[in-house]
Amino acid sequence: MATIRQTLMRALSGTTGPSSDYDFGSAAPQGVALRPAGVLAAFDAADGRLILTKRASSLRHHPGQIALPGGKVDPGDADETAAALREAHEEVGLDPARVEVLGTMPAHRTITGFAMTPVLALVHGPFTPIPEAGEVEEVFTVPFAHVCDAANYHVEGRIWRGARRDYYVAPWGPYYIWGATARVLHSLATRLCA
Repeated sequence: MATIRQTLMRALSGTTGPSSDYDFGSAAPQGVALRPAGVLAAFDAADGRLILTKRASSLRHHPGQIALPGGKVDPGDADETAAALREAHEEVGLDPARVEVLGTMPAHRTITGFAMTPVLALVHGPFTPIPEAGEVEEVFTVPFAHVCDAANYHVEGRIWRGARRDYYVAPWGPYYIWGATARVLHSLATRLCA
């Protein structure tokens, strides 16, 4: 049986291209400069559980949504990986020294104008999350088997700004994982099924 590390390394060698919030037929705006960002898909090295956050309900952007720890690349960040590690430390208290970065997947274009690079990683040793007050309402984990099974994802849609917008969802218990987070995780699951 393959280890979690071997499985994720196989996913990194997969051939799926970049993904986008516009994957379901709506046209992406042309000539828009995308801002670089990095998100950390951090799996527990022992049991494979993925760390996710529920954003604070009081936030101006994406309140209450489920997200991978991460954010935009700041001037002091070397690259998207550095941004993802910094943000994970700020948002959930994950010590970068305990994180083994395995590699990156192609960037995901968000409707909010980011080129969001997923950074696959393993967390070694016990981790007790410390949610960033005012930004993170809750930190929770999702089993590896749920994240990495493409059958757990389906497409839903709604009217947004006068047009229908479709997106992936992968609910887990009380958590409604959708949008860019679900799309990135679906890309990972697709790579594992190929």
